[in-house]
Order: sequence, then C-alpha cells, then structure tokens
Amino acid sequence: MSETIILKETFLQFGTGNFLRAFADLFASQENRAGHNAGRVVAVQSTGAERARELNDRECRYLVAVRGFQDGKVVDEVEVADAISRVLVAATEWEEVLKVAASPDLKWILSNVTEAGLVLEPKDLPTDTPPSSFPAKLLRCLQVRYAAGVGAITILPCELVPENGLAVKKLVLEQASLWNCEAAFIAWLENDCRWVNTLVDRIVPGKPLSHPLLESDPLLISAEPFAFWALEGSASDLPLTGHPAVVTAPDITGYQLRKVRILNGAHTALVCKAMPMGITMVREAVEHPEVGAWLKRLLFEEIVPVLEGRVEEPELFARQTLDRFANPFLDHKLSDIAKGHEGKMALRLQPTLVEFRERFGREPEILSSLF
Repeated sequence: MSETIILKETFLQFGTGNFLRAFADLFASQENRAGHNAGRVVAVQSTGAERARELNDRECRYLVAVRGFQDGKVVDEVEVADAISRVLVAATEWEEVLKVAASPDLKWILSNVTEAGLVLEPKDLPTDTPPSSFPAKLLRCLQVRYAAGVGAITILPCELVPENGLAVKKLVLEQASLWNCEAAFIAWLENDCRWVNTLVDRIVPGKPLSHPLLESDPLLISAEPFAFWALEGSASDLPLTGHPAVVTAPDITGYQLRKVRILNGAHTALVCKAMPMGITMVREAVEHPEVGAWLKRLLFEEIVPVLEGRVEEPELFARQTLDRFANPFLDHKLSDIAKGHEGKMALRLQPTLVEFRERFGREPEILSSLF
C-alpha cells in the first residue's frame, strides 16, 4: 500500500487572478500529480474577498479549459488545478499571511499584481494590517520571516515589466529605507534573498462564455495551449523546473527579445495592415488570404532573419505565434492592440527595421512600408 504524501505549503502568492491560476498554480498542480512534490500554494487576495470565498468554498479546486491550436491541430482539453491549499483575505487575515511568511516550509513568493501594483504608497506603515501597497506587504512578510530566523527566500515576480525581479527588489529596498529598517535586515534582503527575473507568456482569457463544464464548475477558466515561463538562474534552486513550460537560463533577455520582436511585433504590424481593411480580430487577420500571407512573409523573411543566432529557435517561436493567433476559441481585438500604437511601433518593429538594414545591407520591403 503506497504512502500518502502530505504536501507542504511552499508558495506564498500575491494575486488570485485568472492568469496565475492557469499558469504557475496549474503548473504546480501538474508537477504534484507527476510526483515531483512542488508543494501547495497559499494565495493572498488583496482587493475584496469574493474570489477567496468562491475558491475556499470549493476547496480551491477548479478546472482549466486548455483550448486553441497547437502544431496546427485544435486542442480542447481540461486540466484539474488543485495546488492552492487556501486563499487568505489580506484585509481580514493579515496575521495569518504573516504566519505563512514565517513558516520554515515556505520556499517561494509569487506575485502578479500588474504594473500598476508596482508602486509605493507613502502613507504605508509597518504597523498597518495590512499596508496598502504590494511592496510594503512584501516587505512586512520579509521582516517577519527575518525575525523568525527561518532562512532567506526566493521572490518570483510574474509582472510583465523588464527585469521584474530587480524592479520588485528596488521597490522593497526603497520601502525599507522609508521605514528605517535595521542595516542587518537590509543586507539580508540584498544579499541573502533571491529576486528572480522572469518572463511569463500565456494568454488566459478567463471564464469562457460557453463550455459544457461551466455549470458544474463556476470557477472554470480557459487558457491557450501555449505556455512559457523563463526563470533567470539555475534549475537546481528554482521551482517547477521539471515542467515542460518552464525553462531556466543565466540570462533571460533573449527570451524577452524574442517575444517582443516576434509575437508583439506581429500584433502591432497587423494593426497597420489589417485594421484599415476592416478586419477586427487577430484570428480573422491570419485567416485572411492576403493578410495571412503578408504576415508570414514579414515573420519569416524579415523578423526571424534578424534574430537568427541571437535568440533561441526564433523560427519555431514564429510558427507557434501563428498557431496562437489562429486560436478559434479566442477573440483578440485589434483595437485593443492598437492602444499606444506609436510607442509600440518604436519598441516592437523599428529596431528590427534598423537591424535588418545593418545586417543585410538592404531595405526590408514589408517593414519599410510600415513607417
């Protein structure tokens, strides 16, 4: 008779939104079922309490509908997510959050508070229960952990900002300075705790408009088949590294460059090409005979050649991007991508245009026509 393994609470997670629940939390669930014992997740809801109640009422078990194209084939599968052990409401259960932070079982702190959450609130105090900003909440957790003497910890931000680990570290150190924290604690933050830069990539639309399992599971969320999580560091001391979507590298800037230039660049190029033709959705654009062929030329004749030898498998990533764009279950509006268009052109496409000229000594036909 096999022995039942009781999984410890190894993750403290700030954020209970759809993305993390169909990303890191699902990965942990899959790794636990595979026998890799990633551990359980204690999630913290910082705004409101409704989602915490819904999850806790169903023992934090929910389904993820994985739907889309992969390798040119339609995928429509359902995965069980059960890695979350409990959800705590920061406003009413802050002392319990701090207890988790001080646990010797805890190894990782995850966050996805969006870019808007990566700011300080000058009025925050260490005596607040809780402080209002995420950096101050995180600092309080680390203060309690330091005082408990249970060892340093690794912070894994999932916000979509460059060098997100260093960005969060900078904010926490600024908050520590504002609170006049002791020098030994600040040194522990800087030198002992690990602040990991990460890159997350998965489209998670949230609850599907229709699905046969919605009635039985109101927490059902949908996600595309593609998933990718790059962690900067060594696989020996980072979580979930047995999962096929997780990669580790000493420097992940190449993965960031690949995503911005190929996936984000193709999105912005479609705004230029498809929107004036009256096309409204990304999927419709790639299915259009003229626009679809145009996009493939842009990707494989102009963008990918510039990235060859600089990033990992740019051609494969471009093919995967086309599959993702063709997802029949996802309505991605070009009008949403068009927001901030001028800045996106400068970041996502103009550098490729300049580098193509420098590398090949000629004008890239499609890229040149966009400017």
